[in-house]
Amino acid sequence: MLRKIFLGCALTVFVLAVAAGAYASLTSGGPRMGPQSMITRPAFHGYYDGHKVTYLNTDVSVKADATMMHVNYAPGLKAVPLNSAPEIYLVQGKAAAGQLAVFGSEPGEKDYSPVWKETILTWKANAKPVLIKSDTQVNQLEKKGGLSERSTSVRLNCPIVKVGK
Repeated sequence: MLRKIFLGCALTVFVLAVAAGAYASLTSGGPRMGPQSMITRPAFHGYYDGHKVTYLNTDVSVKADATMMHVNYAPGLKAVPLNSAPEIYLVQGKAAAGQLAVFGSEPGEKDYSPVWKETILTWKANAKPVLIKSDTQVNQLEKKGGLSERSTSVRLNCPIVKVGK
């Protein structure tokens, strides 16, 4: 009889401990986003200040671009002020071998945002393309006269998910 009472108490304590642990894990740590799962998504590489970064392209503010890029059309991105978004430089036309997108910021920088203002770079007819790896280099090449820059009103949601060395 005493053994049954002891086992009943031990089982009750165990069940309460498990319930308390489950409750604590559900209520601690702030808001919950739901169960985590894994997906496969294309990732892209770009440059920032001479090193490679890896980013995702998830949304764009122009419907035709969304169709072309196979990403979400997000008209709400148009509400992001252009002067608050760092630039993502994309070379159009002739380019150096291995040219990737060039970012104006990265995670950890004070002006980093996953929302970018698209800026198109084109090499002038008489210029020999070189590999562009930084926004500073973009400015230098523009001053030398070999590269032209065209600002757009396109905003891209391209979070950088990995910073290289």
